[in-house]
Amino acid sequence: MDSTQTKRPRLTKKRRALLILNCLKELYPEAPCSLDYETPLQLLIATMLSAQCTDARVNMVTPALFDRFPTVTDYAEADVVEIESYVKSTGFYRNKAKNIRAACEKIILDFGGEVPQSMDALTRLPGVARKTANVVLAHAFGINAGVTVDTHVKRITNHLGLTKHDAPVKIEQDLMKLLPQPDWENWSIRLVYHGRAVCDARNPACGRCQLLEWCPSGPKLIKAKSKSKSAKSSSA
Repeated sequence: MDSTQTKRPRLTKKRRALLILNCLKELYPEAPCSLDYETPLQLLIATMLSAQCTDARVNMVTPALFDRFPTVTDYAEADVVEIESYVKSTGFYRNKAKNIRAACEKIILDFGGEVPQSMDALTRLPGVARKTANVVLAHAFGINAGVTVDTHVKRITNHLGLTKHDAPVKIEQDLMKLLPQPDWENWSIRLVYHGRAVCDARNPACGRCQLLEWCPSGPKLIKAKSKSKSAKSSSA
């Protein structure tokens, strides 16, 4: 590690967050939602299905689902067992199917058949947590109401020393104070990309991580890995 890393000036947490954000923008200039959808309703349902499931798996399931149920009324009037048959491979499928139908019923009854465009309204829908609402508001309506905190965001944000919390709502509150509002949602997507490409949960590639300069835990991990290699060489 060079001297610029070991002797870097002390930065405020907000300044570090902005430097990390700028680096992420350079690394991942395009930050689209990884779920496939064409309408706000489709995005809402896809995001509900993504709980405890990969986006890739959801994207395999939704084409047939969306073709069978093209409107909110189709879901609201569907036999929940039929919805289950389409979403079974996403896990927790009974709850997901039940919530999808119930959410669509409420959209018809309370919101005139249109997916609502506020955090309060969305989180009143069955099965719609704040995380889901953040995704829908940002990508379907261009409203940055908060920061989506999934497992990648939670893990990497803690690695970067931008929060000390484990609860997603607390992490989100910390990040909302550190980041410009227009970047709230794309911060999350870019961290997900970085988690998949570099900062893997089981084997983080700290040696080639472009965020290492601002990561408190990175140098420690590299030092530990170097000691481990030295010990193995000595014993060989």
